[in-house]
This record gives sequence, C-alpha cells and structure tokens, in this order.
Amino acid sequence: MAELKVVHYLNQFFGQVGDEDEADLPPQRKEGAVGPGKALNQALEDKAEIVRTIIAGDDYFNENKEAAQEKIREFLQQEDVDIVAAGPAFNAGRYGMACGGVAEVADELGLPFVSGIYPENPGYEMYKQYGYFIETGDSVGSMRQGISDMADLIFRYFETDGSPGKPKEAGYLPRGIRKNFFREERGARRAVDMLVKKINEEEFETEYPMPSFDRVEPKPAVKDLGEALVAVVTTGGIVPKGNPDKIEASSASKFGKYKLNGVTDLTSEEFETAHGGYDPTYANQDPDRVLPIDVLRELEEEGKIGKLHEYYYATVGNGTSVSNAKAFGKAIGEELVKDGVQAVILTST
Repeated sequence: MAELKVVHYLNQFFGQVGDEDEADLPPQRKEGAVGPGKALNQALEDKAEIVRTIIAGDDYFNENKEAAQEKIREFLQQEDVDIVAAGPAFNAGRYGMACGGVAEVADELGLPFVSGIYPENPGYEMYKQYGYFIETGDSVGSMRQGISDMADLIFRYFETDGSPGKPKEAGYLPRGIRKNFFREERGARRAVDMLVKKINEEEFETEYPMPSFDRVEPKPAVKDLGEALVAVVTTGGIVPKGNPDKIEASSASKFGKYKLNGVTDLTSEEFETAHGGYDPTYANQDPDRVLPIDVLRELEEEGKIGKLHEYYYATVGNGTSVSNAKAFGKAIGEELVKDGVQAVILTST
C-alpha cells in the first residue's frame, strides 16, 4: 500500500468520457487512476497512488467556474488525500485554466498541487502561485516526459517536507513568489560581476529574468482615409446571435468571420458577445459598444473613410494563449491583405 494518496484531475477527453460532445460535463469522480493517471501511477511506483480521479468538461469548468470549484472542493474535503495532481494540460487553454482552477481550490484547502503545462498556456500565468507546474511541450507528444517530471516533483516535494527549492533546481516553472534570503556577496558586487561577464561575452545568469515581449514595427500612416477600405476586428467576442461558430468564452481556439453587408447597426436581436471575461450586460444591450458599426457607417456616409469592409472578424481574448493569438492574427491578416484592406480598427473590451 502506497504511503501517499493522490487525487488526479482530468478533463473529459483524458478522463475517457468523450470529446467535445462531453465538454459540458459537470465534475464527477471515478475510483483509482484513469487515462494518463495510469502512467502517473506507474511513475509514482509504490511511494504514491492515485486513489480517485476527478473529471470535468472543459467548457463546463470555464463557463461555470464557481460551481465547478465548489463541487471539487466538496470532493476533496471528502477524501483522505496528501496531494492533488492535474493534467498535464500542455497548451490546451481551457484545460489549463481548469487545472489552474483546481490548483486554487487545493491551495485554499492547504493541499499541495502539481501539474504539467506549456508556459504560454494562460492557466499557468493566471494560477502559477497556487501550485507547482512543470514545463511540458505544447502537445500531447510530450506526455511521457511530462508524467515523469510530475512524479519527480511529487517525490521531491515530500522528501523536502514541502520545500522543494528554487524552480530551476527543483524542475518547476517560476511561481512569481519572491523570498528574501542572505547572499555572501552584496548586490552591487554581483551586478558588476554579471556586467563584466557580459562585456567579455562570457556566460552569466541574471537573478531577475525579464519577460520577453514581441516588438512590432509600426506601419506608415494611411495616406487618405477618405479613400481607404477599412476593416474591423475584435477580441471582444461580438458574434451573431447564438454564437454560430461556438467561440469559447475563455481560451479561444478559433475566430469567426461575419458579413456586414447591409448592416448599419448591431442590434441585441441579431448580435451578442461570447466573451466570458467581463459583464456582458451592456455589450448584449448594444453590441456597438464593443464593435462600433453604427459610428463607422456614419463615417462612411460622411466620406471620412472610403468604405467599410464587407466582413468583420471576432474572437475572445480572455485567457487565449499567445500561440493561438498569433495564429489568428496571421490568418486574419493574410485574408485582409488579399481583400485589399488598407486599415484595420481593432477593438477590445
């Protein structure tokens, strides 16, 4: 009998319940290990064992976060459990957000949490302070290594009495938590040493790594807006009523392209927002508040812009991964260039 008891969280796909057809599944429990949990059990050897698996649909968790967390809180309180594991989620945005939501509950209950995630997954950025996330690749192809690394971190956590050490030495992603400690050399000396190494083109390691930001060169101004074909793109989730493309409320995996021919005003009868990251009341009352088609038609009538493009593009920016956002931008940009668009207005929330 293993000395450590693990509860493992999975989404509907890895929990072997179904694919997108079961994405609305509320949290449920199964005895023992399921799917990737079986591999994790093997990696844990006889030191720890998955006693229960909690499974929930990605859409349900992200669209009903409080209810999902409450049910998972109830499940965990009923278990004799030493640690909570989840995933790994790789770069699946909705799954990563759900794993992060479970981490938040585990932290609240005083339970350690370990998962695996791709660094660009929004679940890591939003929930990293609640648990330990090892780095995985962006796809299920890195499952074997991810499971092995999760098991190693679980071992290390208990071998060190809950103090596994710094991220680099313990093998988890930085949690954004700073702790004061004394160093033999004062800060000024360490800074000068790093500078000298940098000047001499020697290897050095900064004590304060900075985030990496994309730099996009601005394009020249539009010479004559009165002759320009202008398009609108929004990350505010404005879609035709019923959200025909089923764009996710969080961690979007797609964008939509919708006709504007003959549309002079976005009415509440025909349009709505699919966005789950802000109060939708006012956007649903008048979608022009997020995507101002009414004003753009006035500008078109007055000759201040040449013409409004016949299509607009929409997605949801809430929790959407950087890699998905880049892919959306590239695909939309290529279509707009092909259609001869000369200027784009991007609106958000």
